[in-house]
Amino acid sequence: MKILVLGDVMGSSGRNALNKKLPKIIKNNEIDFVIVNGENSADDGKGITQEIAEEFFKIGVDVITSGNHIWDKQETASYINKENRLLRPANLVEGSPGKGYEKYLTKDKKYKIGVINLMGNVFMKKTEDVFQEAKKILAKMILKKDVDFSVVDFHGEITSEKMAAGHFFDGQATCVVGTHTHVPTADTRILEKGTAYQTDIGMCGDYNSVIGMNKENSIKKFFKNNDAVKHFPAEGEGTLSGIIIEANTENGLAKNVIRIIDGGSLTK
Repeated sequence: MKILVLGDVMGSSGRNALNKKLPKIIKNNEIDFVIVNGENSADDGKGITQEIAEEFFKIGVDVITSGNHIWDKQETASYINKENRLLRPANLVEGSPGKGYEKYLTKDKKYKIGVINLMGNVFMKKTEDVFQEAKKILAKMILKKDVDFSVVDFHGEITSEKMAAGHFFDGQATCVVGTHTHVPTADTRILEKGTAYQTDIGMCGDYNSVIGMNKENSIKKFFKNNDAVKHFPAEGEGTLSGIIIEANTENGLAKNVIRIIDGGSLTK
């Protein structure tokens, strides 16, 4: 079983890279299941639309996770109630539209995969306690009882929260990945109890930028230049960034994990 998880798709650059590269990556690596964080995929880098989500599903994405920008497009609140392949953080305030975790069948119907979307509490929008929510969900998604495999997308600002989540889920999930900071970390590994982990898997977008936003405008903002405008995405060639997990069908844990960084300025 091979699972591909890709980081935050950033604006049109990220979408173009995904459209161009994903089908080939799936074929060449014999990927069975694809998870993509889509919360920055709109043209302005904030939110996701129904049109974009459906475009992702058509090219092979199985589940779209998200984070603090999930409600930036007004239509998402109604769309997410109809489309269970689009997730929002499970620890958003009670009564939020949509779901924060779900169980899915692989395309061949052989395996059940649980996907959990969480968001950190530090330096993020107001949410319920992420670790208490993780504990509740884990009781409903026991590996090799309720699901064959499980993936956690922890959308957070600080590395310590993500690392703590990785160790909490170690041995109880196939994989834990961090998203949100848009910069891939160099700690891709399998934890001691068998869970694949990376603190942040980066973004899918133009790395000749400031975390996906136009670099010249971003510098102006840091200098408090009056010529600076509202942040907008860089539109150069995008890099796909994420990981591929090879999972053991007997215990649902990771056998191997590799980082994938494909195209754009990050690999030149």
